[in-house]
Amino acid sequence: MHHHKPLLNQRLSRREMLNITRCGFGSLAFMGMLGSSCKSRDKQSVDFLSQLATTPHYLPKAKNVIFLYMDGGVSQVDSFDPKPRLAKENGMDPTFKIDATQFNDNGKILQSPWEFKRYGESGMAVSELFPHIASCVDDLALIRSMVSNFPEHTNANYFLHTGSGLQGRPSMGAWINYGLGTENSNLPGYVVLDGGLVPPGGVDNFKNGFLPADYQASIMKTGEKPVANIQPDSSMAAFQQDKLAFIQKMDEKGQAKSDEVEAAIKNYELAYRMQSSVPELSEFASETRATQQLYGLFDEDPNTRSYGAQCLMARRLVERGVRFVELTCPYQKGIDRWDQHHGLKDGHERNAHAVDQPIAGLLKDLKSRGLLEETLVVWSGEFGRTPFAQGKDGRDHNPSAFSMWMAGAGIKGGTIYGRTDEYGYRVEENPVSIHDLHATILHLLGVDHKQLTYHFGGRDFRLTDVHGRVIKDVLV
Repeated sequence: MHHHKPLLNQRLSRREMLNITRCGFGSLAFMGMLGSSCKSRDKQSVDFLSQLATTPHYLPKAKNVIFLYMDGGVSQVDSFDPKPRLAKENGMDPTFKIDATQFNDNGKILQSPWEFKRYGESGMAVSELFPHIASCVDDLALIRSMVSNFPEHTNANYFLHTGSGLQGRPSMGAWINYGLGTENSNLPGYVVLDGGLVPPGGVDNFKNGFLPADYQASIMKTGEKPVANIQPDSSMAAFQQDKLAFIQKMDEKGQAKSDEVEAAIKNYELAYRMQSSVPELSEFASETRATQQLYGLFDEDPNTRSYGAQCLMARRLVERGVRFVELTCPYQKGIDRWDQHHGLKDGHERNAHAVDQPIAGLLKDLKSRGLLEETLVVWSGEFGRTPFAQGKDGRDHNPSAFSMWMAGAGIKGGTIYGRTDEYGYRVEENPVSIHDLHATILHLLGVDHKQLTYHFGGRDFRLTDVHGRVIKDVLV
């Protein structure tokens, strides 16, 4: 009878060693990717494994996105795109062709009420509306040549959020959540922070559209109760688990479960898991006083405190693996968002004061923690405003030119891309569409926008429709 020597006592070549242990190496790598979710095989872990972050198309620069949505349309010529010619021709009739505007109440050329100064090593010009954000310009890639297809809030909001001017398409956050999955089994992959204002177009800006329902945004508030009914009614956890088991049993009685039922089951289970994580998420007592001050939480303006709490919560959400976080503007009595058809000076100053320090605090805090290297921060409204007055002291909508900026993962800080004409009215160089913006965001997340598709209604849909190009000049 032939006896084999024990395997460990034999001398193996490198090729033989790798051949024998190849499955073990693969398991180790897989365990590292899954982290703590592999430590148990209960139902929660199995469900989580099915929703884990999927493999991107290529190595991503960004893991998370924070979208600072400036509802209403910030005036580009009063914020990030200075136009000296407006001061020279202030009060004169426009000599250029004027497109139809929302209200066609077109007045004289209106100079900016605010001075511009240059900041940072890049020398980027920023108006005195944003002194705190101005201190971060070397981390920003400013695009001055954005264009939109729609001059009205509702359609422009749908376009900015979903890539379509019509209601019913999946939002950008839903697409990203669908394409990349979640990194936290106890929190949604897509969160919208409610500042008190519902944008034109409503919550359909944040919906899943034709994607499964579990990819829509979870809307949260800051404060003690970020989510309604987050505290369990049952005094004992076992009672609540029995209720959930009963609901699932009833759902399963249908022989063939629909996508809607599957999504409802997942949402129930996520809501149950959120009960342990959300209260801790909104508790700022663990943050140092210096950190809270950085975000403006002690400011005398309650609107600054409100938006500061959103920004701090956004940082805490991305720390915990939430893929896409959107912030909305705080409600301010007496003014309407950034939509100053009259009272430009008062309205823009109050809106800017509410968001300026918190946004700068967010950028600086992310950077100090090393999170800015993996978090993409996007600042934008749905369109810009006219360089001539509406009435005497307002500006109408302008989809032909506006400014936005990005910072963080993969962004070339201190960059200015695109140019408008001498009045800031139309783009003259390197126009950037909303589809281009979406393609660039997906690219930084490691996703090819042409390959992220969903089959619905007989054809493959994507966030960028049949358009979009990556703006490589603003990337490192």
